[in-house]
Amino acid sequence: MLLTAEILVFAVNGFLRVATALDIGLSTKCVMIPKEMSMCHKIGYSEMRLPNLMGHTSMAEVIQKSSTWQHLVNTDCHPHVGTFLCSLFAPICLDTFIQPCRSMCASVRASCAPVLLCQGQPWPASLDCDRFPGDEDTCLAPLSKDYKHLHKVLPKPTCQTCPAVEEFFTHKRVLEVFCDSNFAVKVKLSKKRTAFEDQEYNIECQVEFITQGSLLPYETQNMIQQWLLINEKCIERMSPTHRPMVYLLVGNIEEGIILVKQVYRWQRKDSQLTLATQKWRQHKCL
Repeated sequence: MLLTAEILVFAVNGFLRVATALDIGLSTKCVMIPKEMSMCHKIGYSEMRLPNLMGHTSMAEVIQKSSTWQHLVNTDCHPHVGTFLCSLFAPICLDTFIQPCRSMCASVRASCAPVLLCQGQPWPASLDCDRFPGDEDTCLAPLSKDYKHLHKVLPKPTCQTCPAVEEFFTHKRVLEVFCDSNFAVKVKLSKKRTAFEDQEYNIECQVEFITQGSLLPYETQNMIQQWLLINEKCIERMSPTHRPMVYLLVGNIEEGIILVKQVYRWQRKDSQLTLATQKWRQHKCL
């Protein structure tokens, strides 16, 4: 099979397995990936086949159905989650459809199914990994294991029991919590509705460290944003209003996992939080 420039993008990155691919016939057409499908804008090609591998026949349906998966892609639950989903919702425009390999599906499902479950959604039957070809066929496979060694391993947020939002506390109690924790960061969160009426939580301004622990300044904001996306149900309880609010998130890093264990709403009248952060600079833990 003659490889086009687009498919070479996958081949060079180790995604392509060679054998037979799924031939859909002449009933499909090539169209540009719409701007609304932002999760598929950096995958190495700009045209997709329609109908797609999910059976969507109109662009309106593709946009609507794929939009529900943008949230999962943003959590960065797996390095290939975007490639996997886009190969189904926006398959590359070739003579044949190139499906994801069963091994890619299984790898993505292992990492991302717990994130979906955290939000009350099971892994959908439409993405049953048994429907995809084995690695001996032409399909998109996970990158080799060596790929992991080329990238820095950072702490990852995970689905967790919702941390308590403290309402009543003294600065001495806050200092005790700091001593028992690895990090404490001050963040300003805003809540807005997306174009598809979903709620989205974002960090405004830079994350401010009270105590840094092993967190890296240039990675922490992104990691906290991922934690917000994964633990969306917790954030709904934390943020009762639509106006931006400031929070102090306190937690630990355990076996490479970020766990937020305490949350404080930082309001102007909370002099105890301000006092605790000032005293922390000279405080000695017992």
